Amino acid sequence: MRVLLFCIAIILSRFSGAGSVRLLIFSISGMALFPRYLLLAVLLLLADQATKLMILANFELGEHVELTPFFSLILVYNPGAAFSFLADASGWQKWFFVLLAAAISLWIVVLLWRHPERRRENIALSLIMGGALGNTVDRLAYGKVVDFLDFHLGGHHWPAFNLADAGITIGAALLALDAWLAWRSGKEAAPGVSP
Repeated sequence: MRVLLFCIAIILSRFSGAGSVRLLIFSISGMALFPRYLLLAVLLLLADQATKLMILANFELGEHVELTPFFSLILVYNPGAAFSFLADASGWQKWFFVLLAAAISLWIVVLLWRHPERRRENIALSLIMGGALGNTVDRLAYGKVVDFLDFHLGGHHWPAFNLADAGITIGAALLALDAWLAWRSGKEAAPGVSP
């Protein structure tokens, strides 16, 4: 968690100065668990919005800059969800995704509050909440989500995404890992019992 917070703090240091970032990292180590999880979500939200604002300020729609043979920055908009799900809908999907993100975020806050000892699960939930709220800010501000990270190989492109999407994906992967580890430890604790 500290590595992730450190990476987010470095991104934020471009806006707030290195001294405040060192203070932020130092103060995180002494915090109770529940506020740390909320802080992780807020830091992801801020990093997501900061990077999107940088892209919006420097790119025209569709403009791309190739940084490596497999990675580019590009400005695209997605009115839908992952992989442009519901992108062609008539506009109702904006409010559907806003309400869905709000409901999920409230549910996550309750889970974080009730079970602060579940570190890996709570880090995962915090990343999902921060990502969902980052994309919600876009939906409310622009009516669509700003995407800009473009991975490609041999002319084939992965759909463009943003830091909020990355947080949601990493959070989902951590939840799957947590579930698998719990299943595995339960299987080891009771040999001969099929899962």
